[in-house]
Amino acid sequence: MEGIRYYNRYTGREEREQVLGEKYLQWIYGTSTGRAALHVLIKRGVFSALLGWLKNRPSSARSIPAFVKEYGINMEDSLKGVGEFRHFNDFFYRRLKPGARPLSGGEDTAVFPADARHMGWERADRIKGVFVKGQSFDLPSLLGSEALAGRYAEGAVVLSRLCPTDYHRFHFPVSGVPGPWTRLGGPLASVSPYCLRRRLAWLWTNKRNLTLVRSELWGQVAMLEVGATGVGLIEETYVPDVPAARGGEKGYFAFGGSTVMCFFEPGRIRLAPDLLEKTAEGMELFARQGDMMGVAAE
Repeated sequence: MEGIRYYNRYTGREEREQVLGEKYLQWIYGTSTGRAALHVLIKRGVFSALLGWLKNRPSSARSIPAFVKEYGINMEDSLKGVGEFRHFNDFFYRRLKPGARPLSGGEDTAVFPADARHMGWERADRIKGVFVKGQSFDLPSLLGSEALAGRYAEGAVVLSRLCPTDYHRFHFPVSGVPGPWTRLGGPLASVSPYCLRRRLAWLWTNKRNLTLVRSELWGQVAMLEVGATGVGLIEETYVPDVPAARGGEKGYFAFGGSTVMCFFEPGRIRLAPDLLEKTAEGMELFARQGDMMGVAAE
């Protein structure tokens, strides 16, 4: 099974992702015995519940220094030092120092919601392939609503995939008033390309949260957080119906891989040129939270 490659906006180069548990993912999604384990344990949440419990144990903090070293995680941005975390999850959804993720542009610039590998499309209903040819979004299933699917079908969508080595808090891409979130049920399969190359439908069967953000400039923006293997918790930290600032924290994921998706109404946003270019090539674009996702359409 081929590795995961992406384009780094900052280095201007194609790079290979250092995947946590890569051999495990290859076994789970590439063999018949692995797929059987996926159905019995992982999809049903048993694995994620156990892993979540372990990552909340004080003893799990002992694994943090080795994890930071192996994956080259920059701790200069973290509010806490390596030895200050209560357990591994405390490190995993760590907060960053103020100013660690400066916002690009002004209020007419939408910013990426997370440190992630991103893909973007100008129209959600014209996506020809995601990770492999022939796969497209099932918008009604993904959003849990035929009405919302119709509202966003001709608008832009950005998919931001976080891997376990990333900063795992997610933020608002634009300023607005977020309503209460809706929980959409589901299992907890991986959202790694290893999995999504075979079955994109995990995005709309996995556990996920949906929030609608009202904005005078941007219209109604839909944000969807998708859990994955190891993510038994999607925690929302914002206050519903209270104005939220662009770049403000919305919530965090506990341990595991995960995805944030942003949906825009038609004619509201022009996505960043490099995002569209790399997506057309079938490649993800790495960019940090707060960097430019697109600008308001004129």
